[in-house]
Amino acid sequence: MISLPVVLLSFAVTFAACDHDKDVNPTGAQAPAQTAPADTTLPKLSLPPDNGPPPAIDSVRAMQYVKEIVAFGPRPIGSANHKKVENYITSHLNGDAVEEDEFTADTPEGKFPVRNIVAKFPGTRDGIIVMASHYDTNYPLRGTSYVGANDGGSSSALLLEIANQLRGKKRQGYSVWLVWDDAEEAIKPDTEVAFLDDSLYGIRHLAEKWQADGTLKKIKAFLLADMIGDADLNIDRDLNSTPWLEEVVYQAASRLGYQSHFFARTLPGLSDDHIPFVKRGVPSADLIDFNYGYNDVFWHTTQDTVDKLSPKSLEIVGSTMLEMVGILDRMDPLPPK
Repeated sequence: MISLPVVLLSFAVTFAACDHDKDVNPTGAQAPAQTAPADTTLPKLSLPPDNGPPPAIDSVRAMQYVKEIVAFGPRPIGSANHKKVENYITSHLNGDAVEEDEFTADTPEGKFPVRNIVAKFPGTRDGIIVMASHYDTNYPLRGTSYVGANDGGSSSALLLEIANQLRGKKRQGYSVWLVWDDAEEAIKPDTEVAFLDDSLYGIRHLAEKWQADGTLKKIKAFLLADMIGDADLNIDRDLNSTPWLEEVVYQAASRLGYQSHFFARTLPGLSDDHIPFVKRGVPSADLIDFNYGYNDVFWHTTQDTVDKLSPKSLEIVGSTMLEMVGILDRMDPLPPK
């Protein structure tokens, strides 16, 4: 385990990626996204040549998955709809190597069953690249019609489509594990309980489990997708992500001609599903568009619906993530953690 980056310790400027008051710092002042700094802030890497065909994503099919997930309705942990979405995800992984990490989370609202779903696609290189998304919806909004089309729905659907692209193909690089992590959302509003003390239940448990059984040492990169379906797609640069891996994100997007959708804004540091892995020294990148609607007006509201999303955005993020995998497969050695 390595020490946390200094920015992780500066919680006065840390956003909680799926916490209701994420854009307000502890003093109550607004903490807006910053203009992206000069290019020199990202490390210059010597990347392998771009000599293969671009990765493919069926964006129409991915969007259909979003619609089907949303059709179940709100899916907070402990609900019947939550269970239906779990079964929906696993039904699309029939025949794949699937590991389920099930446990009981002790939360401020009591105990809840939590289920992380991991689909494993083996490669020929020694190591693992993890792609993750949470699939639950906001618990405090459980009494409303909030369906989280973008926040949890878009990225969970994208992973299902990425599974389609990996299935049945012998990978010549690292193994790829897809993780649908559970109980990411806070149980209580952050005005009552601090976000990091009451969230990320599933991914924290998985990181602890993989540290204990030795899996963590094999993980070369952790790639998180969150809120990636916005029709007005602008993926933020996150200062809590690993700098060299953020550069791989940008270079992968550039190779595909999508660089205009990446890193126009820089966020001081997001508290999201990648944090348990960042804390344990795993190179991690959070691909997230944290400005959902003007002044984030749709986020964690009943307006987070499918009509705000675009298949093209799913294609951009999914293709970029697969391009990243291809780059990481050919990087030898990878930069130090």
